Amino acid sequence: MSTDNKISRRDALKRMSAAVISGAVASSGLLSLTSCEEKRNKRIILYFTGTGNCLYVARQLGGENGELLSIPQMVKRGKYDFEADEIGIVYPIYGHMPPNMVREFIKKARLKAGYKFAVLTYGARKCDAVEIWDRISQNAGNKFDYINTLIMVDNWLPNFDMNEQIKMDKHIPENLQKITTDINGQRRWHEPVTEEERQQHQGFMQRSGLDPEVVFLMKSDKCFTVTDACIDCGICTYVCPRSNYELTSRGVKMSGDCEFCFACIQNCPQKAIQFRKSEDGSFPDGTEKNPNARYRNEHVSLMDLKLANNQKL
Repeated sequence: MSTDNKISRRDALKRMSAAVISGAVASSGLLSLTSCEEKRNKRIILYFTGTGNCLYVARQLGGENGELLSIPQMVKRGKYDFEADEIGIVYPIYGHMPPNMVREFIKKARLKAGYKFAVLTYGARKCDAVEIWDRISQNAGNKFDYINTLIMVDNWLPNFDMNEQIKMDKHIPENLQKITTDINGQRRWHEPVTEEERQQHQGFMQRSGLDPEVVFLMKSDKCFTVTDACIDCGICTYVCPRSNYELTSRGVKMSGDCEFCFACIQNCPQKAIQFRKSEDGSFPDGTEKNPNARYRNEHVSLMDLKLANNQKL
């Protein structure tokens, strides 16, 4: 035998020791622990949606492991305590402000997380929405590390034709990917607001006469009407986040405070829900850009919206 293949007694003992240690590690399961992926952060995303835009965004940000929670459902259950590694909120801005339900929710919410982010969707003009949310959330004791906006299809029926809106390329996938990258990297940043945007918001508030503490909280029976085209399908009774619609023996009846999210009017298959004309000319006056055009996010089903907003169960 060649002397090149000979090993010393010391080397033999080292190899035997290494083999014994390797076997012990494998049998104990330590080997599998060291080779598995690093534990993923737990991410909760709370969302409010009327036509599916924010639900779609929440899904993209949540990924495969994120937990998505509907704010209307949390309010219905009286659940306001949440704990995770990361907590996000996604909502549509109405007149550059959060929906009333979102505003009231954040006042009561106790969000325990090392990283909190907010994504605010809008269709045409965001103005100082970021600063408004920062002020509201901080006053509620919920400071957000990251606040950004995302332009999407504008579903504000009084001013925009839905058929024209869906034709516009607003670069949603590209912008959403940038936001996703920011959040996955736990970027701490607020989208800047210009003085011109602040002035635009103030001008809007003066023209509209809206109460900044209430926003678009309207009375549903004063804003909408149900025509004879109604077939009593009951969809409006499921998609309204405030449960303002009721299917009775005499047809659909409505009452209660309305978020003006348009979930009812946008999702009515017969277009039987219409704006009621304002008798005194106050805002909103009941006009509509295209009464024959309706919108729901193409990635979100009607059943998705029912499950998100249903207040019956």
